[in-house]
Amino acid sequence: MNARTVVVALVYLLSAVLFILGLMRLSKVRTARRGNAIAATGMLLAVVGTLVELGRVDYRWIVGGLVVGAAVGALAAYRVKMTGMPELVALLNGFGGAASALVALSVYWSDIVEPPAVAAPDAAGAATIGLSALIGALTFSGSLVAFGKLSGALSGKPRSFPGLHLLALALLLASLGAIGFFAFSAGQATLGAKVLIGLVCASLVLGVLLVVPIGGADMPVVVSLLNSYSGLAAAATGFVVGNLLLIIAGALVGAAGLILTRIMCKAMNRSLPSVVLGGFGGEVGAPTGTEEYQNVRAATPEEAAMVLEAAGSVVIVPGYGLAVSQAQHATRELADLLEQRGARVSFAIHPVAGRMPGHMNVLLAEAEVPYEKLVEMEQINPDLKDTDVALVLGANDVVNPAAETRKDSPIYGMPIVQVYNAKTVFIVKRSLGSGYAGVKNELFEAPNASMIFGDAKKVLQALVAELKLE
Repeated sequence: MNARTVVVALVYLLSAVLFILGLMRLSKVRTARRGNAIAATGMLLAVVGTLVELGRVDYRWIVGGLVVGAAVGALAAYRVKMTGMPELVALLNGFGGAASALVALSVYWSDIVEPPAVAAPDAAGAATIGLSALIGALTFSGSLVAFGKLSGALSGKPRSFPGLHLLALALLLASLGAIGFFAFSAGQATLGAKVLIGLVCASLVLGVLLVVPIGGADMPVVVSLLNSYSGLAAAATGFVVGNLLLIIAGALVGAAGLILTRIMCKAMNRSLPSVVLGGFGGEVGAPTGTEEYQNVRAATPEEAAMVLEAAGSVVIVPGYGLAVSQAQHATRELADLLEQRGARVSFAIHPVAGRMPGHMNVLLAEAEVPYEKLVEMEQINPDLKDTDVALVLGANDVVNPAAETRKDSPIYGMPIVQVYNAKTVFIVKRSLGSGYAGVKNELFEAPNASMIFGDAKKVLQALVAELKLE
């Protein structure tokens, strides 16, 4: 081993350690920002180590790619609204999958198709190229559909047609068969290229078919699952290019994504097969027919402020409506005012509130809400019986008592934030419209609950103004 090989090995080892430490810290709100910085440092070292290992590299392309990529990424991150974070994450997952597929295609094209061709890959090497193309292309097209559903460009309703799942299964089996055929025909440049291109096309269609039948309520699970797919695609690409660190990083992302997917499924009382098969979670709508509300009480911000003034403990439950109205800073201001009056304020975080895992954590972190005030659902529920006021901001399905009481409800069995146990509940919403699950929210009719109709930001600003009055 020469000195360069030793240095590269040590850099790769350090990068892998930083990836693991970063992931460990990402699991907690308090350390998440630091974990992200640690993992980013590990990736920087990984890139540098890879360039050193390659030796002769045209750095003009490297620098050009860095400049263009950094500019596009910075512009997208700067301009995206908090409501658009789930779409951005879905898009980034798709780009990761596309990158993996393109690297696999480029390796095969440069080594086999374009002259002077080198020795054809063995069956195992060809199979990894095929797997990288399959998972990468599937992740790319599936992420684009998820992006469309989250952004509203596509309907949030589950879309299906007779035989959809059979068609998806047939495409999957055909793709796996194509990988097997490609593995033993990769040395035949023309035939191998045609099979590989056909595999990519089938995978793109398969990605669409897998995400189209999944409804909006399951989007947090879909986002985390696609994140796992992008990691698996990267790991497969690591085998293609022979880069050990890429295999490690891809495996870590894939495993972390699967663990997060399991957590999301558990939080929604859903199995992964039921999510993948789709059919749950339509568009937001209003209750109709037998689902119309009775005995709903409405309150004004002035009335709610009078109750909040006397409250000793307040639990705030953020939801997607809070993100839509960009009310996180007004929420922080209200919480500060209540604490100045002696109230104990906490934020109840449901794992699937919003449109992606951790959406509410990111939203409140932007408003610099202290990490220790963000309390997970399992921890806050026992305290709600002793809570004076629960303030629900744009959340719907995650506080719906039907999940515990109605066995015929599609959300039955899903753990919820049990705000109905609080002495007084105020629900801030624009209307009585249902959440993404498309079901009636029985909380709206609870005897201790009152609706405050309006945009969350305007309502919160009105509450702040009332509390500031002497």
